[in-house]
Amino acid sequence: MVTRIYIDTSIVGGYFDDDFSNDTKALFKRLENNEIIFVISSVLKQELQKAPVNVQKLLGQYSSSSFEYVELTKEGIELANK
Repeated sequence: MVTRIYIDTSIVGGYFDDDFSNDTKALFKRLENNEIIFVISSVLKQELQKAPVNVQKLLGQYSSSSFEYVELTKEGIELANK
């Protein structure tokens, strides 16, 4: 079974950040090697629209089969607000 990892905007942006790029690029290498699947949400998609262009385009370099998409639900919003 392939490991699923939920990622947020800080992971995507960390790919280009000098302080975090080594670890983040290693994580993306695991994605390229089909060792993991990134779980992404509608929140990530919304936040990426405000990010620099290189950050916006990063996930598009990978196959859609590398991702599992989860919708934001009412329950999820309530949990986040607590």
